[in-house]
Amino acid sequence: MKINSVELKISAVRTSQYPDDNKKEFLMLGRSNVGKSSFINTLVHRKNFARTSSRPGKTQTLNFYLVNDSFYLVDVPGYGYALTSKKTQEKFGKMIEEYLSSRKNLEHVFMLIDFRHKPTKDDLLMYNYLKYYNLKVTVIATKVDKISKGQWDKYKNIILKELDLVQGDELVLFSSLSKMGKEQIQNIIENKISEE
Repeated sequence: MKINSVELKISAVRTSQYPDDNKKEFLMLGRSNVGKSSFINTLVHRKNFARTSSRPGKTQTLNFYLVNDSFYLVDVPGYGYALTSKKTQEKFGKMIEEYLSSRKNLEHVFMLIDFRHKPTKDDLLMYNYLKYYNLKVTVIATKVDKISKGQWDKYKNIILKELDLVQGDELVLFSSLSKMGKEQIQNIIENKISEE
C-alpha cells in the first residue's frame, strides 16, 4: 500500500463531531503505552505523525486520520492507565462505547497488546467487549523485537490461550523497528477497502 497523504482530519469527543463523508474506518485501541503512536507512524510511513509520548494517557479524543483521502485510521484514548482519574477513565469509556455501538463506518478493529506481557484483565475485558458488538478484530502484538526469536512461539501461545480468539480473528506480530507485520496489516486494510 502506497501512502500518498495522511492528515489528522478531526479530533472528536462526541458522535456529532465524527466525519460525515462515509469513508471506511479502522479503529486502533490498546492499553496506554502499548505503542499505538509508533504503530500508526509505521503504517502511514511517517516518522512523527502521531505523537509518541513518554507520558501514557496523552490521547484524550477520538482522532480521525484520513489516509490517501480514502479511509480513516481512528485512534482512541488508551485504556487501563492507573494515573488517569476515575472520572476521566469513565469519560473515555463512554466515548469509546458511543463510537463502537453507533458507528456504521467501522470496518475493522486493530487491538494492540504488548507482546512481552500476558494480556491484562483490561485486555481481556476489551476483547470480549468488542466481540459483544460482533466486530472483526485483529490482535496486534507490539514490541516483538524486545523478545528473542526463539521465545516467540512461547509468548504467542500465552496470548492465544488467554484471549481465546474467535474464529476469523487473528494475531499479528508487529515491530515498529523492523516493520515486521506492517505489510500484513496494510493488506487487511486494502482488502477491506476493496470489499463492497
